Amino acid sequence: MRGLSEIFLPELQKGSSIMPGKVNPVIPEVVTQVAAQVIGNDAAITIGGMNGHFELNVYIPLMARNLLDSIRLLASASRLLAEKCVDGIEANRERNEEYAEGTLSAATALNPYIGYDKASELVTEAASSGRSLREVAREAGVEESVLDEALDYHAMAKPHG
Repeated sequence: MRGLSEIFLPELQKGSSIMPGKVNPVIPEVVTQVAAQVIGNDAAITIGGMNGHFELNVYIPLMARNLLDSIRLLASASRLLAEKCVDGIEANRERNEEYAEGTLSAATALNPYIGYDKASELVTEAASSGRSLREVAREAGVEESVLDEALDYHAMAKPHG
């Protein structure tokens, strides 16, 4: 199962009455509502733009109001999201490391050490057995130092150069 509990959001209000410990994503929900409003504003601007005749458009006030309103909403929502949500997000390190260890695509990093064919065999075995790539590789005789270097997920996440 993937896509659950990789991050902890700041708790801004009480969660669910039926799900103890749940943190409601209130700020991201606000941002999606702002996005819906901006989409509506864009639709009005589009309709206004379609109704200009002979280089004269009586919809210019509507278009300007909706554009300025969208800019204001997006600026406010961006600040709110940054201050009340993004700044307080914490990674669930344990869960993320578990997910990283569970991914079979990391076998590509083993290619320079053991070759494509051997890495492919390890992936096939790990997938069919439900075990981690590291566990299967270790059993196949890949040295621990090679595994530690090749499957260093922290190093993989950093840009090179």
